[in-house]
Amino acid sequence: MLEALRGLGYSAGAAVADIVDNSIAAGATTVDIQFIWDETSSRIAILDNGRGMDDAALERAMTLGDRSPLEARDAGDLGRFGMGLKTASFSQCRRLTVASTKGDSIACLRWDLDELARDPDGGWAMLEGPAPESVSFIAPLSNQPSGTLVLWETLDRIVTRAFTSDHFLDLVDEVESHLAMVFHRFINEPRPRLRLVINGRQVQAWDPFMMGHTSKPWESPVERRSTDSGPVAVQCHVLPHKDRLSQQEFDRNAGPSGWSAQQGFYVYRNDRLLLAGGWLGLGQGRAWNREEAYRLARIRLDIPNTADAAWKIDIRKSTARPPVSLRPWLTKLAEDTRERARRVFAFRASPQPRSGAAPLELAWRTEATQAGTRYRIDESHPAVAAVLEVSGGNTALVRAMLRVIEETVPVQRIWLDTAEAKDTPRVGFSGEPAAAVQGVLSVLFRDMVVRRGMSEELARKALASTEPFQDYPAAVAALRLDQ
Repeated sequence: MLEALRGLGYSAGAAVADIVDNSIAAGATTVDIQFIWDETSSRIAILDNGRGMDDAALERAMTLGDRSPLEARDAGDLGRFGMGLKTASFSQCRRLTVASTKGDSIACLRWDLDELARDPDGGWAMLEGPAPESVSFIAPLSNQPSGTLVLWETLDRIVTRAFTSDHFLDLVDEVESHLAMVFHRFINEPRPRLRLVINGRQVQAWDPFMMGHTSKPWESPVERRSTDSGPVAVQCHVLPHKDRLSQQEFDRNAGPSGWSAQQGFYVYRNDRLLLAGGWLGLGQGRAWNREEAYRLARIRLDIPNTADAAWKIDIRKSTARPPVSLRPWLTKLAEDTRERARRVFAFRASPQPRSGAAPLELAWRTEATQAGTRYRIDESHPAVAAVLEVSGGNTALVRAMLRVIEETVPVQRIWLDTAEAKDTPRVGFSGEPAAAVQGVLSVLFRDMVVRRGMSEELARKALASTEPFQDYPAAVAALRLDQ
């Protein structure tokens, strides 16, 4: 049975998070995690400053199936099955030692799967104290009045053949990213409830919703619903387009799995993140997939710890399925959020004029026909209108050229490049030198003033509300005819 439980499919980050859950339930304010590299003798130690356990409580915690998931729990409890400590640990190691202090003495028990395998008829032999060679590893616990230390040794699911110290360091980074996401509402500044430390470095929260960011285009009010298993709260968010973020902000807010994989619902129970992204099997006709066009959509969903059965929360806290009664409501909220996110992704939220400026003159417009959507060049755009006005007898030729451009927009290629590069192609002079923008602006500015007889002030005002120059107000303001 123990060997079978090892195959539940925990990642290292999810397994460590399950241990941190127990620390939070025990009232810990600090959890110190140590990854110690020593080749096949490498180990992971998780020490908290919670209430600790006496001998009887520790034995219950180390016993499989000691507690029924049907029992009522405290409102703030993060567990359900009473199996997390054991299943999470065995998924990573073959020797689990737990030591705990609650007063003057230290209680210590261990499971050793190699010992059990050597004597398969010897029964369920839970052992007293640490292994002889591991006595020193529980010493940090003696320096505090209460708390618990979980020690993983014989990391056979981690330190496999050809595994090196570099791989171990990568694992540390992966676990840190996972914990930063799962417990971000506990460790978030300025008033954190929990301090998470990995190898001496404090874990910084990763907020999936970029709360308070000035470029964030939209977030909904919190909506609540009462259910038979308790209240549910939902808040929808659309994150800023990459063009509105610095490269550092863009990389930081992509999340552990990247922008596309992190879209969708974020399901929380008592502020602990259970599910990060995905659409919960919702959709009209067929379930929605993670698609590039909706990567800016993220929805926060809070459920109580009385709703595990109704939401089909699994033992790893990695899957959730909404009750049938809530699916229409959640689908409607998600449809609205996805559509808003698609518009931001496709049009940078439809290029917006600067505060107080005139409406934008757009270079492209969409045209809905019975045959489908078509993209047309807007002849009223100043650059296009200027060419048509001076074309004289060649107007038909210019219009023919514009029609060819319209009919050959490389839509499929754009979508392919977007999917492969995980980013929209560069537009709006993005990444171009300032001289390129200034050169085009100067040509249009001179035409407006000299040929069309506009004042310099009026020409600058017109260009400031023309796509894509609305994003270059300094360059527009610097335009002078005598330059």
